[in-house]
Amino acid sequence: MNSIIVYGSNYGTTKQYANELSRRTNMKVISFKKVNQQINDYDNIIYLGALYAGGVLGMSKTLKKLNNISNKKIIIVTVGLSDPTDEVNKNNIRNNIKNQMPKKFFEKAKIFHLRGGIDYSKLNFAHKTMMKLLYNAVKNLPKEKLTAEDRAMIETYNKKVNFIDFSSLDEIINEAQK
Repeated sequence: MNSIIVYGSNYGTTKQYANELSRRTNMKVISFKKVNQQINDYDNIIYLGALYAGGVLGMSKTLKKLNNISNKKIIIVTVGLSDPTDEVNKNNIRNNIKNQMPKKFFEKAKIFHLRGGIDYSKLNFAHKTMMKLLYNAVKNLPKEKLTAEDRAMIETYNKKVNFIDFSSLDEIINEAQK
């Protein structure tokens, strides 16, 4: 099967996962910024994207370049700060993905979630400002109103944390090899 890994990463965590997945599978890996119409030559497309403000970085731009997905396997992998095993968090991510892609893509795609990391010292001004605004909006909420995403942001605010777990790629590799 002709396969490719495409990723969208701003600060490197998603790129680390993409490169490790490539190393383990011998699949070609490229940034979404370099994707062109040749993506249609691949039967198996794995998209890894960082989560930003509910969206998956670069996913929409990449999927728009696909002409016909009827004979393609599409795997979408999100990389975010909050716990990917939390059901409410997973449902929120899935709903955001659903709004970012055509229905036919969403129904066909296999979706996985990985936990990444953050280093506030490396964030650009816009992202630091956005995180500060989000933090200030949730830091005083009652505990019972906090989502997993809110709790993760509060716990990691202004810190450097890394939750990368390459063993979590095993499930994705199994799906890709089916």
